[in-house]
Amino acid sequence: MEVLDAVVVGAGQAGLSTSFHLRRRGVEHVVLDGDAAPGGAWQHRWDSLTMRDVHGVAALPDAEAPTGDGPANLVVPASFAAYERDHQLPVERPVTVRRVEDAGDGSGLLVVHTDRGDLRTRTLVSATGTWTRPFVPSYPGRDTFVGPQWHTHDYPGPEAFRGLRTAVVGGGASAVQLLGEVAPVTDTLWFTRRPPVWRTDDFTPEAGRAAVAMVEDRVRRGLPPASVVSVTGLVLREQEHAAADLGAYRRRAMFTALEADAVRLPDGTREPVDAVLWATGFRPAVGHLAPLRLRSERGGITLDGTTAVADPRVQLVGYGPSASTIGATRAGRAAARAVAAWLERRGDLSPTG
Repeated sequence: MEVLDAVVVGAGQAGLSTSFHLRRRGVEHVVLDGDAAPGGAWQHRWDSLTMRDVHGVAALPDAEAPTGDGPANLVVPASFAAYERDHQLPVERPVTVRRVEDAGDGSGLLVVHTDRGDLRTRTLVSATGTWTRPFVPSYPGRDTFVGPQWHTHDYPGPEAFRGLRTAVVGGGASAVQLLGEVAPVTDTLWFTRRPPVWRTDDFTPEAGRAAVAMVEDRVRRGLPPASVVSVTGLVLREQEHAAADLGAYRRRAMFTALEADAVRLPDGTREPVDAVLWATGFRPAVGHLAPLRLRSERGGITLDGTTAVADPRVQLVGYGPSASTIGATRAGRAAARAVAAWLERRGDLSPTG
């Protein structure tokens, strides 16, 4: 069986950036994408999310950032497709990676098991992001609620909520954004576990670096990663001011249970609701790495930069501090550098300078 220098799992921002830098360094590799088309998670975003609504999409290496006023789920995937084509990146799709494990024969290789056969590789870069692992917390009565429940992952657009009294759950940027869309067409109630932290100052580059450093510290200590957005604070954009005028951002303490047509509040009273929108985030999609036992006793994967401390053959990008488009782009370069350094130490790759 052919042995690759590297396998990249995922073809979003982080995966494409890594592939670009691996090619520049002469590292023989393949990118395995679980989707049938280019675009990573962007192709699955809701139709009402336009480019003016997103926080910004960082440029891929040696390319301009995608621009336009159209739906983000069309503009960004088209940009990614052109990037793959222009740079002749070795992307194969659709390929589902089931698990990655040590070859177990003393060769020091990894075996990547997929639905299209197995691959043997010297290193692996996991760029699987979080989109495939939406998180919905377990609450008493959630299965008895008779109305529709959606997660951000499956958000159908604001018209689906028209006339429905909707509980929006979550204290992050996605909750703020979705409230901005839904509140003008229906009655909303906003529930969070903790009071939201609003940012009142300008988000300077220094503030951004400080936020990333906080997330980096978590993964360095082996803790589950927090999102970068979670430590930067919330801010209302111009398109959310109408929802604010309607009182959509008056936060309520988290309910204690769901009932058939209501939520039960901490003081025991009931609040009727017709629908629930769970803006409760995502978890890292790293289940394929489970056989490698990378997790620390604290529940996260300890990283040194992008390198898994428990197994330096493995790089993680789009995880923890690089779980943003600008972070993912930078992490791709760091991961490619680490892969090349590992191969050079093992004598499998000539130094490229």
